[in-house]
Amino acid sequence: MLQLLLPVIYLAFISLGLPDAVLGAAWPSMHQEFGVPISYAGAVSMIISAGTIVSSLQSDRLTRRWGTGKVTAFSVAITAVSLFGFSMTRSFWLLCAWAVPYGLGAGSVDASINNYVALHYKSRHMSWLHCMWGVGATAGPYVMGWALAGGGQWYDGYRVLGIFQIALTAVLFFTLPLWKENNKSAGQNRDASPEKAGAGKPLTLKEIFGIPGAREILICFLCYSAVEQSVSLWASTYLALARGVAAETAARYAGMFFIGITVGRGISGFLTMEIDDENMIRLGQVLIAAGIACLLIPGPQALALLGLVVIGLGCAPIYPCIIHSTPAHFGADKSQAVIGVQMAFAYIGSCLMPPLFGLAANHITPALLPGYLLALLALMAVMHELLMKRAPGTKRPL
Repeated sequence: MLQLLLPVIYLAFISLGLPDAVLGAAWPSMHQEFGVPISYAGAVSMIISAGTIVSSLQSDRLTRRWGTGKVTAFSVAITAVSLFGFSMTRSFWLLCAWAVPYGLGAGSVDASINNYVALHYKSRHMSWLHCMWGVGATAGPYVMGWALAGGGQWYDGYRVLGIFQIALTAVLFFTLPLWKENNKSAGQNRDASPEKAGAGKPLTLKEIFGIPGAREILICFLCYSAVEQSVSLWASTYLALARGVAAETAARYAGMFFIGITVGRGISGFLTMEIDDENMIRLGQVLIAAGIACLLIPGPQALALLGLVVIGLGCAPIYPCIIHSTPAHFGADKSQAVIGVQMAFAYIGSCLMPPLFGLAANHITPALLPGYLLALLALMAVMHELLMKRAPGTKRPL
């Protein structure tokens, strides 16, 4: 049963990634139609992120009551309706309103499926799961570009994505019995999961913060997300203004960063067959450090461009391996609560830390980016090592 459900889970994560980069691809057309400044995309993005934070924090409560299958199916249905809402609105304020349910649905899917895979599957599947997100995030802008190039409008692209999400919702509801069978069979040889018969009550934030190692893993996760999003947002600016790279070349290699993450996660899935989660995280940190060194070392432009690709490869194993190791560190009964708060901290890091560097770049210089990334990486590494001391956990199958 576990293997039958796995393609459905992968498909759900492709759908999670599909809309993530579409707003940026469509916004040059959207903001002109809405008659708003181009900077207003940040407001929509912030609303979506706020929704994901709220729903991530509620994931433990929802999963204990309804189970992962139902939470995933209903959440994807909400995102599908939201995407159709995007496609029908011709007002910026209505777009902001539709961004609320979209964020709420996306956060629930993210936290619930991550915990389910961490509990029921080996580490390689977690890496490949996040590789599927990369496939979706890469494909989404192509769908929008296809709609625009074919003589359509931006809302046609959103409508196509909404249709895909509706189809996936039907698949998820049709396969709900598989989730139930998996829970029954898994309960015979695994620790009790939080969704089993709705056992136990949801943990409060105070209780979660009081778990040994929880604060360390939350700060570690925040730092990782801050590194990833800071590179995503500011790499082109750094290359163009601090290293003298042509703008079009800088944009192309900034995109290579995400290709590095996606390809790296595909490779990481195979590496996790021999290397445990903790050492995969350390390997990723070493690669990020090597990539930052390429940015710091004076030399040809190619060295800085290579650095971005290496940073992407280093980011690849960290996110999935932190998630997969959570039940081992904190127990299966607490993992959904901890992962939900981890997701919230990830979005907080994504929302707050890149703009913080933006202030430094604006008032000092964009050349500070490597030092900023190095500081975040150092804090991430320290928190991970403290976690290993305070909540070493138990070895899980590779």
